[in-house]
Amino acid sequence: MTQPVLNVEDAPAMPTRPPEGSARFGATVAPMGAAIGSTGLGAMYTVVEPGKRAFPFHNHLGKHEMFVIFEGTGTYRFGEAEYPVRAGDVCAAPKGGPETAHQLINTGDSVLKYLSISTMEDPDVVEYPDSGKFAALAIAPGANFMEAHLRFIGRKETSGDYWEGEA
Repeated sequence: MTQPVLNVEDAPAMPTRPPEGSARFGATVAPMGAAIGSTGLGAMYTVVEPGKRAFPFHNHLGKHEMFVIFEGTGTYRFGEAEYPVRAGDVCAAPKGGPETAHQLINTGDSVLKYLSISTMEDPDVVEYPDSGKFAALAIAPGANFMEAHLRFIGRKETSGDYWEGEA
């Protein structure tokens, strides 16, 4: 049986896989929700080095997220605004369009550590306003977003026709 308690420092961590040589992206993440038996809420512990961010600026059309800052300082991009964050802050990221796009950036001198908590809507569609991309993700039966069962990343202007290949 899964134990319902796991310390963030004991959670199995893995590096994100940003583009080689990226000066902007890089973090270590530890998915925790499934590890403690949670089925309705996800949780992921994230550690970001100074000057980096874990993920691109994005919004979810299906899931809600919340971030609890444990350590360090940074900037929370939310829609068109930016907010300073520090240990003890809680950041909302409700589902919605680009007005709810979000990203945590470590603008401090030491590591930024935070816990992401999210609803588990699957599949989800994620938009990336900075790059004009979107992603359609179906995680199940994969273990987490990094091992999604189905993932398509594209741009709206390259969409195929609904009836294409159906003759």
